[in-house]
Amino acid sequence: MLLAFIALAIHYLFSNGGWVDLLSAAPFYNPREFDLRAVLHATSFAALTYIGFDSVTTLAEDVHNPKRNVLLATVVVCLFTGIFGGMLTYLGQRFWADFRAFPEIATAFLDVVRRVGGTWLFEAMVLLLAVANLGAGLTGQVGAARLLFGMGRDNVLPKRFFAYLSPKNNTPTFNILLIGALTFAGSRGKRYDLIGELLNFGAFLGFMGVNTATVQQFYILPQKGREKSFFKDFFLPFVGFVFCLVIWMGLGKLAKIAGFVWFAVGLAYVAIRTRGFRLEPVMIDFSES
Repeated sequence: MLLAFIALAIHYLFSNGGWVDLLSAAPFYNPREFDLRAVLHATSFAALTYIGFDSVTTLAEDVHNPKRNVLLATVVVCLFTGIFGGMLTYLGQRFWADFRAFPEIATAFLDVVRRVGGTWLFEAMVLLLAVANLGAGLTGQVGAARLLFGMGRDNVLPKRFFAYLSPKNNTPTFNILLIGALTFAGSRGKRYDLIGELLNFGAFLGFMGVNTATVQQFYILPQKGREKSFFKDFFLPFVGFVFCLVIWMGLGKLAKIAGFVWFAVGLAYVAIRTRGFRLEPVMIDFSES
C-alpha cells in the first residue's frame, strides 16, 4: 500500500507539474513558515519513529553472531526508516502543502492518502497501519520485557519480580503484563504528544550519555592496542551529543518536568541501593551476549 501511494503521488505530481512540482525544497524550508522552535519541538516528536531501532539490541542474546548481525540490523533499521519515511513525508507535503487545511492533524497522512488514491487506498492503508501498529507494539513490548528481565536477572532491579520466567513458556510474564498495563493506562489519557515527549526525554538523555561515554572510553582513557582517532573517537560522538541535546531542548515544558521527576526517582533508588553512593551500583552483565 505504501508503494502504491508513492507511485500514485509521483505520477500525479509529475503529470501536473513535471519536475518542478516533483522536486522542490519547499518541504524542507519555507521562509514564510519557518520557525526554529517549532521545528525543534516537531523533531523531538518525529524522533519517535526511530525509537524502535535500539530495541533490536535487547535481543542480542537470541541472535546468531550478535557482534556482527545486531550492529548491521540496527544501522539498516535506521537507514530504511529514514529514507522510506522521509520519502512518504516529502510526497505527502508536496501533495497537500497547507497543513492548516487538514481536518484532523493526528490523521493527516490518512487524509493525504485518501486524496491521492481514493477510498480504496484509504481503507487499505487503515488496515495496514492497524496490522503494523499491532506488530510494532508487540515487538516493543517483548523488547522492553527482555530488557527488564536482564536488569532483574543481574539484580539491577528487584530479582523476584523482574527476573521471573514462566515455567511453561519460559517468558518474563510479569514484565510483559507490567508493560501492557502501563501502556493501556497511558492510552486512556489520550495525551499521545506528552507520552511521546516523555519517551524522548529518556531516549535522548540516554543517547547523550552514550556519546559522552564513547569520548570517555575511547578518547580520554588510555588505549591498548589501538591508536586514538580525533575524528571517530571525539568529533563524531561530540556532534552526536550536541545534535541530541538540541532536540532534547525542544521538548515541551511539561515533559521536562515529568521527566526530571522520574529521573529523580531513579536517582533516589540508586542512592538507596548503593547506601548513599558509597557502593558501586550493580551493572548488567553482558558477557553472555
